[in-house]
Amino acid sequence: MKEFMFICLLISISIVVSVASSTSSSMRKNLPVLSFDEVYNHLFGDNNLVTNYKDDGGKTVHLLLNKRTGSGFVSQDLYLHGFFSASIKLPADYTAGVVVAFYMSNGDIFERNHDELDFEFLGNIRGKDWKIQTNVYGNGSTNIGREERYGLWFDPSQDFHHYSILWTQSHIIFYVDDIAIREAKRSEGMGGDFPSKPMSLYATIWDGSTWATNGGKYKVNYRYAPYVAEFSDLVLHGCTVDPIELSSITCDSDATTNNLDIMSSIKHTLSSDQRVEMMKFREKHLMYSYCYDHTRYLSPPAECVLDAPEAKRLRQFDPVTFGKGPSPSHRGKRGPRRSRTNSVVTI
Repeated sequence: MKEFMFICLLISISIVVSVASSTSSSMRKNLPVLSFDEVYNHLFGDNNLVTNYKDDGGKTVHLLLNKRTGSGFVSQDLYLHGFFSASIKLPADYTAGVVVAFYMSNGDIFERNHDELDFEFLGNIRGKDWKIQTNVYGNGSTNIGREERYGLWFDPSQDFHHYSILWTQSHIIFYVDDIAIREAKRSEGMGGDFPSKPMSLYATIWDGSTWATNGGKYKVNYRYAPYVAEFSDLVLHGCTVDPIELSSITCDSDATTNNLDIMSSIKHTLSSDQRVEMMKFREKHLMYSYCYDHTRYLSPPAECVLDAPEAKRLRQFDPVTFGKGPSPSHRGKRGPRRSRTNSVVTI
């Protein structure tokens, strides 16, 4: 009996170690990609959501934005922790004011204390690059927007690229093409603002003319419509949750072997090599971080760990925002939370 238990322990350790050393790439490639109808529902946009069943069995989704409406879809299930990924190709040419989002949220269930994890892609005028933005909301903490904004080392409108979110009980990691670009840790400073309630996965395209490009200076020009965002290789891998009881269905303590794999695959953080790769990305491409925004905050939010070289680099982009602190009258400068479910932003 003792020998059997020892063998089981060795097997369990080997599973955890092998998974812990895996990357976003191996997770993404080894997880199933299901057809749209199996795991997603049409959210809004009528015929502006198009699936291709003839060529790929409905595993590719086109979201369109035109003068009439944007479009979007949502996962059929709620998830508490997991790995969520998509290959996305963004619209080309003049895309100012266009916002494409790939994100998790529970705002439809928890209206006053919702959680959210965002990838937002912000269009631009012709000749200027798309920008990518990540955000973390927890427990309705929209008064503290934890945005970061980046440039990219490629043109996201020319081909598909991979965007992934790993969400565990203690870490949130955002990946682009399997390179970690941001890690948010549960900390005492963040308190109850760390996302901790079940969320659905969403994808949308919508009109963000009032804010998305140079603070609303450049609007969506519907002469270039329809704007088409293409989604493929959609992966949802995590603990599904009953929408009524809000309790775990697949990740209970007495889970089956398959469900044990689900738990194991989302319990890891970055290796030292991945962390070095993330820092190199941030040195080259980070353009904005809420932690250094003196216009919004007299002092950084409690969870922020400041880095002097990073602060110096950001001042090159915006010496006012990342320079000296503002007068008290500027404290908390922030617009209301944005909605992604309408073709016209509902700020």
